[in-house]
Amino acid sequence: MDWKVHNQQGEMVNTVELDKKIFQGEINQPILREAVLAHQANCRQGTASTKNRAAVRGGGRKPWIQKGTGRARAGSTRSPLWVGGGVAFGPNPRDFRYRLTRKKKKMALISALRMKIKEGSFFILDEVSIPSGKTKEMSVLLDSLSLSGRTLLVLGEPDEKTIRSSSNLSYLALQSPLLVSAFETLFYDNFLLTKEALAILSERLKNE
Repeated sequence: MDWKVHNQQGEMVNTVELDKKIFQGEINQPILREAVLAHQANCRQGTASTKNRAAVRGGGRKPWIQKGTGRARAGSTRSPLWVGGGVAFGPNPRDFRYRLTRKKKKMALISALRMKIKEGSFFILDEVSIPSGKTKEMSVLLDSLSLSGRTLLVLGEPDEKTIRSSSNLSYLALQSPLLVSAFETLFYDNFLLTKEALAILSERLKNE
């Protein structure tokens, strides 16, 4: 499977052969859904906390006698029915983390890459070089490829100037081919990587 390689001016300069076992085939939607839910669950802090009637201070004394007042029976002023009372069935701190197996993570990333190729939002650059480190140069590079929306740029070994040039672009994120995930691939509208990053990513998916 051949795919176009562009330079920083947006011109096609070459083609590269993509591994069919990785970039071609069926898109596993259930695995993608599970990967997204796992990522969202792992982002939850789980720090919401409430006090039940046992934890709220006070309420040890019975407000009034059981009979003879004409009022409803009450044993504590900290009942969930009272203002200032405890919360019934409220949230307590908990761990929402959900772990995917290594095999599922690999399948999810492969399916996400296949989806980007199917959508036509998968782009390969021969290299990325921003000598001045200015944001304008990075912006021109993205415009030359006619990219719109959020873009994920995967680089083999980003230098300091490339990182600096992208830091002020809210719609652009940099990532390593060794760390890129299925969620990131799906979250960003465009998946852009260099030939060097493609080689590292392909090797990673073969060995996992």
